Amino acid sequence: MRASPSPLFFGRQDESADLDALLADLKDGRSAVKVLRGPAGVGKTALLEYATSVAAGMTLVRASGVQADMELAYAGVHQLCASFLSDVDEIPAPQRDALRVAFGIAAGEPPDRFLVGLAVLSLLTRASESGPVLAIIDDAQWLDQVSKQTLEFVARRLLAESVGMVFAVRDPDGGAAFSALPALRIDGLDPGAAGALVEASVGGRLDPQVRDRLVAEASGNPLALLEFTRGRNAAELAYGLDPSSRGQAQGSVSARVERDFVRRMEALPSETRTLLLIAAAEPVGDPRLLVRAAEAMKVPLDAAPARAAGLIELGDFVRFRHPLARSAVYHQASPAERRAAHRALAQATDPVLDPDRRAWHAAQAADGWDEEAAAGLEHAAERARQRGGMAAEAALLERAAELTPEPWARGRRALAAAEAHFSAAAPQSATDLAALADMCPLSPLDSARLARLRARVLFTRSRSDEAAPLLLEAASQFAAVSSHSARETYLEAISATVFAGRVHGPSGARAAAVAARDSGAPSSGSKPADLLLDGISSLLSDGPRVGVPVLQRSREPFLSESLTTREETLRWLLLVPVALESFIHYGWDLPTWDALASRAVRLARDAGALGVLPPALIYAGGVQIHRGDFAAAARMIDEADTLALATGNAPHIYAALVLTAWKGDEDAAARIVREAQTNAAQRGEVSLLGVTGYVQGVLYNGLAQYKLALQSARIGIEHDGFNFTGLSLVEHVEAAVRCGEMEQARASLARLAELTDAANSGWARGIGARSRALVEELRADELYEIAIDELTRDQVMVEVARTHLLFGEHLRRSRRRARAREQLRIAYEMFDRMGARAFAERAKRELEATGEHVQVRDMSPISFLTPQELRIASLAGSGMTNPQIGAELFISTHTVEWHLRKVYTKLGIGSRRELPSMLGAGLSSLSAGGVTGQAPQSPDDGSGTRRASSRRGRLDPGPADVAAAVGSHG
Repeated sequence: MRASPSPLFFGRQDESADLDALLADLKDGRSAVKVLRGPAGVGKTALLEYATSVAAGMTLVRASGVQADMELAYAGVHQLCASFLSDVDEIPAPQRDALRVAFGIAAGEPPDRFLVGLAVLSLLTRASESGPVLAIIDDAQWLDQVSKQTLEFVARRLLAESVGMVFAVRDPDGGAAFSALPALRIDGLDPGAAGALVEASVGGRLDPQVRDRLVAEASGNPLALLEFTRGRNAAELAYGLDPSSRGQAQGSVSARVERDFVRRMEALPSETRTLLLIAAAEPVGDPRLLVRAAEAMKVPLDAAPARAAGLIELGDFVRFRHPLARSAVYHQASPAERRAAHRALAQATDPVLDPDRRAWHAAQAADGWDEEAAAGLEHAAERARQRGGMAAEAALLERAAELTPEPWARGRRALAAAEAHFSAAAPQSATDLAALADMCPLSPLDSARLARLRARVLFTRSRSDEAAPLLLEAASQFAAVSSHSARETYLEAISATVFAGRVHGPSGARAAAVAARDSGAPSSGSKPADLLLDGISSLLSDGPRVGVPVLQRSREPFLSESLTTREETLRWLLLVPVALESFIHYGWDLPTWDALASRAVRLARDAGALGVLPPALIYAGGVQIHRGDFAAAARMIDEADTLALATGNAPHIYAALVLTAWKGDEDAAARIVREAQTNAAQRGEVSLLGVTGYVQGVLYNGLAQYKLALQSARIGIEHDGFNFTGLSLVEHVEAAVRCGEMEQARASLARLAELTDAANSGWARGIGARSRALVEELRADELYEIAIDELTRDQVMVEVARTHLLFGEHLRRSRRRARAREQLRIAYEMFDRMGARAFAERAKRELEATGEHVQVRDMSPISFLTPQELRIASLAGSGMTNPQIGAELFISTHTVEWHLRKVYTKLGIGSRRELPSMLGAGLSSLSAGGVTGQAPQSPDDGSGTRRASSRRGRLDPGPADVAAAVGSHG
């Protein structure tokens, strides 16, 4: 008989061509990623072998998922990186340390999985410096969860490296794994290719009807065809399959293939079957471990019959011929036989070198409740947690709970497993384990933890106001047992009400604040966090006039809090959003907004905490919007969205909404607003309704569509939300005045004054003065002057520009054209530089109405840089090295170099030494003939009044100037 040929060469020309193109990209210095998806036996592994065989001159690294290894954190990543670990000292220290802890090489705090991902990216990139690297990952659906997340993160960050990653994922087992990566669907062979494969396998021509029947029964699956015809010649198949296989055509192809492996196994001696079962239960493929376990079970080490049956291969590693063969062996055994195999493997596994697998095997060997095995799993779970393997920790604790005989301990372990599942982003598993914990006796403290967990799960699934009362109840339970978690949970409850969009009512932010203040809960252990809760509670309980000063007392302690551990850093980062919402919307405090957001971004980057970096970037982008640096804001929003996609989180649309409104892009704003409103309806995130009211108020005021602005802003001010009410009042006052609705304008001005008077910041005083100027015509000149000074003091430049516009419009309507031109010119040039197109056009129309001709400025070369290119160019121009830039932006050094080459081409320069002058020249060219914030002194405009102070409207030079120069191209 002829050997069975590889199915690759039958009907796989298109797939092999696709892989050839991928390898060509690598040879040309480009990265490439592909996920081969298809059912079991369809030929994915054969295609991986093809890619390996034609990858001449490339560095090959491999990993393979093993079903029994799915609970061991970073096992898959460790496989892939094993050959590179000698280079680990050459990557940045935070990445190196994270990788060592993840692999159990060193002790330390649990690493962020995305920092581990960046370390893997750095290792692969470093290896590619000497030639292309091809990473082959087979059976990726069976990788441990954190390895899946890490490798998907790495694949998404590849760009300009000669690194290729090819995954094979079995469907439907793979589910959503790697679904965001480029996929190549591998289906069964077409009838012609499948028939050729059958005839080649049996070494002769078959009767066409027999051949076609085989092809139909196998659905073109190559492995099924090969296994069905294995050991049979054309004559033996003349009447189709042997009688023993009749009736097996039902069900999936993989099930039929697995049954064929079972048939072969049943013909083997019992000792050989036992040896196969030990090998199937042992995921590492270590022949020495197999020998020791076989000796423990007194089984002869004779694998020859299994090799002859085509089930297993023995060499440096123990490998089954196909994963379905392993599955068939394991599942065909009785539960008692499987427990015996695991018991032998536990005895054979070194308790020092591999304690986690020893504990796992011991647990699988348990028959019923077993406290010793459960305790071993609990210790293994702790080690997994220290390595950052949250999914592994959850699975180990779940099994520990199942084995625990004593109800109190079972409830404690089930609760810990539920919390670990929640941390591992598995809310349904968390809910199931919470139900188990609820059936057991719990201590009052654990009952509070359970209540908080259920509220967190609900809040994650739907940010409705249903979570807030549950968090309040959990906080009160913590307070009742004097737990340090009480105050932190009260802050969580308040934060939940921020997203739920309710201040009043039994489940609103005010109710949470009153409960927190009256709880008598002990300190959380962090004085700054306690001060923050005191400030927010007073703000909501007593109103802004009393609460804002209390809130402001927490500013410096919270901003400068010493954070010595990763746990403290993450706790601080999780509190930043509610702190920022308070300081922004009640403190009107742009400098604090800037300081808190900047620190949050820096801490998240340093810690590699990519889960919390996107919202920190969004808040930092909001600062840049108000500074008038739309390009910098766009870069931050773009980076946040990229990271959110890489980490599997939903993009944050708040800042994108605000930026689009200020840019005046009506179509884009309408699209994002519709998305926000849909999210509000589906997730219960009612605060999105409040922000859309403010956003559309800005947009339509900029477009001079004042009736629409009035309607939109009213939504924002009537919404019972924690945030955006004050900003919506600003828009409502302007729109109401322009629509002649003076009663509405005065009512909104009175509400706004309550907020701004309490804050007493430059932003608050400026916005209050400007809004009064719109209503109080007799004092308008004085109030606009005050507003420009105060807003400039806090560098709220979009509002400075807008105040110049309103002042100019007021002067023109008062027939003081010369002075109006000065104000409108400043407004137009500021808005034009920022890229606020609608407001710029509004200022332009007003300016032309005074008789002035407006020239449109030429585009600078830097305006053609993308946000990412401009960010990299700015960092390179500031003196940062390529590795430093890569670490800052979570990209590889090669990607930095690739972007810089594009920057040099667009700017027409040859090196990074020219960047500072080029960027500065770009700013100057954009500013030539434009606003500096200082109009020429005019002695008199006929009204007897000199113009405003020369410093008003000045754009102070600084890092933001480069980005501001590109205007709308950010």
